[in-house]
Amino acid sequence: MLVIPSIDVENGRSRIVYWRGAATGVGSPTDRPERIAERFVTLGARLIHVVDWDGARAGGPVNLETMGRIAGHNAVPLQVAGGMEGADNIRLAFAAGATRVVVSMAVADQPQLLAECLAVAGAWLAVGLDMRPERIAAYPWHRPAPPSLIELAGELADNGVRRLVLSMGGARPDLAFLSEIARATSAELYVAGGSVDLDAIKRLRDAGIAGIILGAPLLSGAIDFAKALEAAA
Repeated sequence: MLVIPSIDVENGRSRIVYWRGAATGVGSPTDRPERIAERFVTLGARLIHVVDWDGARAGGPVNLETMGRIAGHNAVPLQVAGGMEGADNIRLAFAAGATRVVVSMAVADQPQLLAECLAVAGAWLAVGLDMRPERIAAYPWHRPAPPSLIELAGELADNGVRRLVLSMGGARPDLAFLSEIARATSAELYVAGGSVDLDAIKRLRDAGIAGIILGAPLLSGAIDFAKALEAAA
């Protein structure tokens, strides 16, 4: 299972300062996304996830220059989320150096938009889904009744989506529910955030999850990246 460092970018900088040695005073802090990514790649990261916070608010990619710097400094795939909905937005991200994109759950309710995104990104498109049933139920769906998460996962896979990113919303991953989703879809499953520790990482690995995306726990040092890689192996 992949352990994927996540960097939230706002105004070209990481929203969380990375300082692995904060507890001991070793090293120096940085909020430069390309340096943070480079450090994790040196430690063994095989994929970097970047959230364009400004892009999410604007409805299109904003931190393209930052994406380019990250891609230029690191020879691993770059996955970008935030304002990626739409073929032109994805093209801009790819031109800047992204190799994968994550679009929001909204595309599940817009077949034409989903088809346009898939036409550009193909297998490198992922759709983000919220694991909280109340969030899905509250979304203003253009269908007779709100779908369940399992129904959404199966529907997206049937439409050609190869990867799903499941957001925990700060909760501890429900392994039984994740296993149920895995059985219901052919898409690879990635877990984003949530309340996790090394034991939870091992359990996600054993449940067949393809990767876990972690931001603050890795950047703050709450979870040691090297130990996380060992737990995921």
